[in-house]
Amino acid sequence: MIAQKQVVEALMKPEAYDEDPGSIELVQTHISFVFLTNRFAYKVKKAVNLGFLDFTTLEKRRFYCEKELELNRRLCRDMYVEVVSINKSDRIKIKGGGETVEYAVKMKRISQEQMLSTLLEQNVVDTKLVDRIAKIIAEFHAKAETNRRISEFGSLPTIETNWKENYDQTEEFIGKTISKKDFELIQGKINDYMRRNAAFFEKRVAQGRVRDCHGDIHSGNIFVTNGIYIFDAIEFNDRFRYSDVASDVAFLAMDLDYKQRADLSDALIKNYVEYSGDQELTQLLPFYKCYRAYVRGKVVSFKLKDPNVRSKDKKSAIKEAKAYFKLAAAYAKAL
Repeated sequence: MIAQKQVVEALMKPEAYDEDPGSIELVQTHISFVFLTNRFAYKVKKAVNLGFLDFTTLEKRRFYCEKELELNRRLCRDMYVEVVSINKSDRIKIKGGGETVEYAVKMKRISQEQMLSTLLEQNVVDTKLVDRIAKIIAEFHAKAETNRRISEFGSLPTIETNWKENYDQTEEFIGKTISKKDFELIQGKINDYMRRNAAFFEKRVAQGRVRDCHGDIHSGNIFVTNGIYIFDAIEFNDRFRYSDVASDVAFLAMDLDYKQRADLSDALIKNYVEYSGDQELTQLLPFYKCYRAYVRGKVVSFKLKDPNVRSKDKKSAIKEAKAYFKLAAAYAKAL
């Protein structure tokens, strides 16, 4: 099997594509290489095992590419095009001849200018747009699958497991992106909250509020075009996607708080509650906002260990992660 480095180098050249790519830009996350061409985006999963995901074999990467396509078509209709093979004969080429050496999810490219995070920076997001997004999320949750197995993921033992994993995976960042004081404060407040509200978590499970959600709804995963696309649902770990609907809503609400738009965060929650009829959701939001801010801090911290990330980008990652952990601590104090 050839190294992924060779695939990445090949996909930076026009001859690797089955259409004229125009200029090619590479964007990296901690788990993906995304190649942006004029019309499409090709996402290749990094061959990594981070504990909560395992993309180390070609077969696993193919499986999760197909799962990503299936899950994201729920909220993105035509944006997700297909899963393509990347082959090697005399050269590495998408849908080429010879041995399959990698897979990619092919998506229609939408301008970054139409991303909700960009629109927030430009101060052009209003409560009307947030209302449309709240309605889409509420309708999505109403139709989302739930059953006995999915419901178990909203039970307290699973939620405790998620938090324990968070603590275990951020211990090495104490003193780098999170202070020891905030680490211990969050741990204490969260553990106390779960102990005090055990019956309420059980009630949410019994009410069918735990569903096959999106798992990653924030402003960087929403495009506003002629319609609204909420993309990049979590495909790599059911435990992160099967959750109380409150956790899905809390992610975007937290993100709006982080961007100093508490007014839009409040509007999102108010409108979602109206569309869904889920009045009790508000009781859980500080808890899940804390969880979401903590996870963002953790994920951004992972960039410090990624050899593919430049030192300049690692410096900005430290600043970003610190801000998320500070926000998580603020939510924890209010529990």
